[in-house]
Amino acid sequence: MLRTRSVVRDLSREMAMAAALEESEVRFQQLFAKAPAGIALIGPEGAIEECNDALGRLIGREPKALRSLSLFDLVAKGDVEALKTALSPEAHAQVPPLEVHLASDEGPVCTLFVNRTEGSDGKLAGFVVHFIDSTEQKNLERQFAQSQKMQAVGQLAGGIAHDFNNLLTAMIGFSDLLLLRHRPGDQSFADIMQIKQNANRAANLVRQLLAFSRQQTLQPRLLNLTDILAELSHLLRRLIGENIELKMSHGRDLGMIKADQGQLEQVIINLAVNARDAMPEGGVLTIQTGNEKVEKRRKSKDESMPPGSYTVIEVLDSGIGIPPENLDRIFDPFFTTKDIGEGTGVGLAVSHRIVEAHDGRIRVDSTPGQGAVFTLVLPASDEETAAEPEGQAADSSGPTASILIIDDEPEVAQMLADILAAQGHKVVTAESGEKALSLIEGQRFDVILSDVRMPKLDGPSLYAALERKDPALLRRTAFVSGDTLSPSARVFLQRVQRPFIEKPFNLEEVRGLIAQILAEPPQGAPQSSPQTQS
Repeated sequence: MLRTRSVVRDLSREMAMAAALEESEVRFQQLFAKAPAGIALIGPEGAIEECNDALGRLIGREPKALRSLSLFDLVAKGDVEALKTALSPEAHAQVPPLEVHLASDEGPVCTLFVNRTEGSDGKLAGFVVHFIDSTEQKNLERQFAQSQKMQAVGQLAGGIAHDFNNLLTAMIGFSDLLLLRHRPGDQSFADIMQIKQNANRAANLVRQLLAFSRQQTLQPRLLNLTDILAELSHLLRRLIGENIELKMSHGRDLGMIKADQGQLEQVIINLAVNARDAMPEGGVLTIQTGNEKVEKRRKSKDESMPPGSYTVIEVLDSGIGIPPENLDRIFDPFFTTKDIGEGTGVGLAVSHRIVEAHDGRIRVDSTPGQGAVFTLVLPASDEETAAEPEGQAADSSGPTASILIIDDEPEVAQMLADILAAQGHKVVTAESGEKALSLIEGQRFDVILSDVRMPKLDGPSLYAALERKDPALLRRTAFVSGDTLSPSARVFLQRVQRPFIEKPFNLEEVRGLIAQILAEPPQGAPQSSPQTQS
């Protein structure tokens, strides 16, 4: 009789374990493949055994193409040694994070977290390396460091601006006085003009430093754009070099614009310097002006231009052009395509801010290899052309006013006294606020012209003392200041609303300021808003 024996075994547990293992492997693969950070399984010798999609995107290759490649071939040469040390069998189990560049020194910056894996025998089996893209973080750190540097530059400029502007004021003022005695044709005329022009260039440098730190005040006045560009052309030719030709084309019937001359000149200089850098082999820089009429509100991207009359300045170069991907970022602070040390990325950002502060617009259009066009659109002013300063007519009219000059810088006080005495005014100087108050006790002055920043009794304190003594004196008070960037000076000048001129100033601005004070109505009469000059 044939007998059979059957063995029945319950496999449900094994099947459940197999299903769980399979589910675990699928889950691991999904977590591994879909992880936002790059992950690579590295063999003991540095070969990539497995990697996920994020690492492929970071490096710019398909994950399959990376397998069996050496990890050392994917990082910049300068980072290979540090990576080999981290992946060596002798390395500690806890490896500090590494910062490497992928592919080249210009490639993405990644922070690598290296973890050792061991077999059941305790020996090294390989490494798990996580790649965290820190490119954006590094860019932000560089921008922050750059902003800190520019802030330090601004603080330094603010600290020396008052003293430096006093020196420049004396240089420009005495040059103007010399030019009254040495007319064109005199052999000294060209030398004096050169001194004055270099002093003005130094003043523009101070303005640029203050604009970088956003500490410069806006002093708009009516300007003839054709005259401004004609005067600026000499400086631009020196800036762009001999291998670049400068062409200027002025439109007909250009209206006046109301702008801060120093800041407008800075915008044009910034654009010219950028154009120069875009033409390393030479080329043509063209600056042309014209009028534009906007009938209906015009919108483009995030900007809107209301209807009205505008004056247009176009700065064209024949350089290498701007790539399309950079056009949208060209005005971003600290964005630059220049090498480290060759550009700060603030020039165009400052220019954009200045133009917007004048209710204008700045546009850029470029095609790689065909140059770039920067277009400034500024509102045309409907105000009448400013009259020539009335003080010019007083040169030979004899004594017309008694003027007290208060300035702790002897050179500035002497320069102001010489300018006004040449007009026939009777001028007395005081080196401090205390000395000025003692002089006011003994005599009457038609104009009191004071510096804002002085030791002990400064301009604001002197103004308060005059108000207590006789409020009528305030109507004859004006100020000069080389420190309008400081918050205290700005608040004071805005509060008292008295005429002032900012150092460094020239002869015509001084004459105009004195004429403005003398033309003011007496106490109690209606008074228009004081005119602020730059």
